[in-house]
Amino acid sequence: MRFLLAALLLSLSLFAQKQPNGLINEESPYLQQHAYNPVDWLPWGEEAFALSKEKHKPIFLSIGYSTCHWCHVMLEESFEDERIAELINRYFIPVKIDREEMPHLDSHYQQLFLKLKKRSGGWPLTVLLSEERKPFYITTYIPPSAAYGVEGLDTLLPELGSDYQKQPELIARRVNAIEAIIQTKHAPLDPDKAKITTKTLFNAFEKMYDDLYIGFSISPKFPEASKIALLFDLGKLGDDDAQKMGLEVLRTMALRGLYDHVEGGFFRYSTDAAWEVPHFEKMLYNQAELIPLYVKAFHLTGEVLFRDVVKETIAMTEEHFGREGLFLSASDADSDHQEGGYFIYTNEQLKGAIAQNSHAKELDEAIELYEKGNFEGKQHLNFYTEQRPQGFASLQKALKELRKGRTYPFIDNKVITAWNAMMVEALYAASSIDPLYVKKADDALGSLLKTMFANGHLYHQSLYGKKPFQAGLLEDYAFVISTLLKAFETTYEKKHLLLAKELTEKALTLFYKDGTWVQNSEGMPVSVDLRDKYYTSSFGRMMQDLYKLASLKEAPKYAAIATASLKLHLRELEERQADVPSTAIAYLMQQYGVVVLKHSSKTLQEKRQAISTIRFPYLLSKPDKSGLYLACTIGACFAYDKKFTVIKEQIEALSKR
Repeated sequence: MRFLLAALLLSLSLFAQKQPNGLINEESPYLQQHAYNPVDWLPWGEEAFALSKEKHKPIFLSIGYSTCHWCHVMLEESFEDERIAELINRYFIPVKIDREEMPHLDSHYQQLFLKLKKRSGGWPLTVLLSEERKPFYITTYIPPSAAYGVEGLDTLLPELGSDYQKQPELIARRVNAIEAIIQTKHAPLDPDKAKITTKTLFNAFEKMYDDLYIGFSISPKFPEASKIALLFDLGKLGDDDAQKMGLEVLRTMALRGLYDHVEGGFFRYSTDAAWEVPHFEKMLYNQAELIPLYVKAFHLTGEVLFRDVVKETIAMTEEHFGREGLFLSASDADSDHQEGGYFIYTNEQLKGAIAQNSHAKELDEAIELYEKGNFEGKQHLNFYTEQRPQGFASLQKALKELRKGRTYPFIDNKVITAWNAMMVEALYAASSIDPLYVKKADDALGSLLKTMFANGHLYHQSLYGKKPFQAGLLEDYAFVISTLLKAFETTYEKKHLLLAKELTEKALTLFYKDGTWVQNSEGMPVSVDLRDKYYTSSFGRMMQDLYKLASLKEAPKYAAIATASLKLHLRELEERQADVPSTAIAYLMQQYGVVVLKHSSKTLQEKRQAISTIRFPYLLSKPDKSGLYLACTIGACFAYDKKFTVIKEQIEALSKR
């Protein structure tokens, strides 16, 4: 009888743990990962806000995403722990946000974290909010008990929860102090006094550059595609050292552990200074933003490595992320509960694959095999050479064979408009290497617009196979417009330019308020963020779009809006320089101008490779029937000739201002 009673109590306990919380009806894969936690989670929204006021409890806000490793750690350590869950539920109204669903809200709190901590945040992000949704505490990962020099949830929650109830004046002081920091604005800067030049921008790169291991920080190291894009622009404006630096970073990332040498594609970041061991997530936006840079690198150098990286990365993305012309958002780091399990090998496996290779000596010299491995007793592949060693193709094939039977990491089946647009633009860029990518890009653009564009409105995201309902954000409009402009330049189909103009007008209506830009059109307005830490700033890209559209459509009003918008952020741009690279690119477009090269569409297509060699970064192309090469800025053509070499020289002269 006693045994039966114990078994009954155990079964009841297990059943109770499986009761769903307020996330059970959410579509987000990340929120679904928490739908059976003992924490009484609610999604961000009016129900949670009302309950916070009704119960006189602060909000425990947790922001993450489905393929975030440390989010999984906090989930298993704390949110699935009855003891920690009870503390959260007792003192707070717990709220979960998927940062990929609501990147504007994530951006808002990441900007707050930066202002308070003087460093970038990350995920999971934890924010404690008053009933009025005013923050009074912010941090990232928190262990269940004190560890890593960080106070644990088991003491932090009762302390702050009790303060909220018993010492409201203390919480009010914290709220007011944070509010004062939030309200701090950059003082306006007279454009004539702005110290922002190609020289100051490259000097900023030199100060942050790790010339030992290569990259823009010590560790962790992120790809930071926008920085490399700016370096290439500086290179075309005459700074050869900038171009050399950009190529050096791309080559290093392609040869070290940030790159998946077996199947292609880049991991999200490297955990160490030397790019050897990555965090094994793969994000769609990383592939999409790096592909065009490797295309440029190939055209600049002719190095086969850069071309192969483009083709391999596209193939990997299509295989693992592609779904009927659309692309899913990300894959996890873990496989069968082991971080990096799908990607790493034992030393015996690697030695065996190398021994069977006819170029075993070259491979041995290119790969450093540590006795105990370089990641949790196993080995993640790196090459310590300037190019891939002989025998690489055979080794790649052998290692791919060893992955058969392994479980590929979880893939978040979210379709995000902005990230899909980036990938489509990457395919158009890659068409200069292989024209077959034009068809792939056209099909993908068609699928994206069919799925995410209806009745003149863009939508932000949806699960694959489901109808979208979430209104598009500035990032969605900015990246789709950018892709349409690239599509026009690749195919010269007028429909792309017309739709780019239509979406620009819509974006101005939704996100350009009283002379300033916001990231969202619904809910709490979130100011734009100039940082390009993980992927390109939507503000920076939108400014670039405006200058390009102004030139292609000969519509000065778009350039005027971009110039007025940049003026408001000049102080921040001057202070941060290369740390806000996409905005810096827009500023250089304003300073140097955007040139449109015109001729017949046939001639422009035939000269595509030659046009790409012109040393001026802000060069677009558009068909014209004059029979001459024309080089034009908004409203006027400053050069014309029958010879391409002549027009090339006149355009390149603009870089020498």
